Amino acid sequence: MIGDLHCHTIMSDGSSSLEDLILYGKRGGMDFIAVTDHDTMAGNTRAVVLGKRYGINVIPGVEFSAVDKQRENKKVHILCYLPQIPERLQGLCSRTLKNRTQAGEEMIRRVMRYYPVTAEHIARYTSGSQSIYKVHIMLALMDLGYTDRIYSDLFHQLFSSRNGSCYVPFDYPDVREVVETIRQAGGVAVMAHPFQYGGSYELLEELAEKGLVDGVECHHPRGTVEQNERSAQIARHYGLIRTGGTDFHGARTSSPNPIGTCITTEENITALFGRVKK
Repeated sequence: MIGDLHCHTIMSDGSSSLEDLILYGKRGGMDFIAVTDHDTMAGNTRAVVLGKRYGINVIPGVEFSAVDKQRENKKVHILCYLPQIPERLQGLCSRTLKNRTQAGEEMIRRVMRYYPVTAEHIARYTSGSQSIYKVHIMLALMDLGYTDRIYSDLFHQLFSSRNGSCYVPFDYPDVREVVETIRQAGGVAVMAHPFQYGGSYELLEELAEKGLVDGVECHHPRGTVEQNERSAQIARHYGLIRTGGTDFHGARTSSPNPIGTCITTEENITALFGRVKK
């Protein structure tokens, strides 16, 4: 019994529909698959129905975007699984989606000053999503021949958080607010890819010490052997669940990783269900 517990769809910034994700999760040999779109649970109910149709267990989830305000607003992502009272997460989701959409609209206006792309063209890619993402703008620029890849030099020229000509920052919630909200919703909190954004291992240990996080993603395709092992060592020390996921985005990714590239084992899937807060 295995599962890929980190997957995105067109509901956020992935390229696959919910149905394709579920279908190919099943065909890829998964027993479980988690839908973890960014800051939205909009696809979870339908995903569970599709899972029953295709004979695969769907774990409802969401990946929260956050910052560690005690460490210079370093970015961190928290996966929430199996929330028992999902409506308690809605305010947090709505706030981030609103901020991201407002920033996305301004980035579109800035890009239109430099390139003859239209907002209507970009809307072809945002129409299935709950917000506006930089990848949507890049897909329209690819259609016009300005680049052949999403994460190209052009992406960094436009959207680098340090000096991108069209980048617009926006506020993320503090990670402590996120994990506390997940607790109130009866969900299971797991830190995603702690090696990213300069590393969040210190934060991981802080949250684990206080009992504010239930698990950590120890198997991720962009993590090195050493990075994934460091996560696993912390998990063993604090008794955390060790999850694995592909961080699947389909075609909208910087490196090819099909569903099931990284998995969660039966032992840890069982522990995940056992950790659900009633």
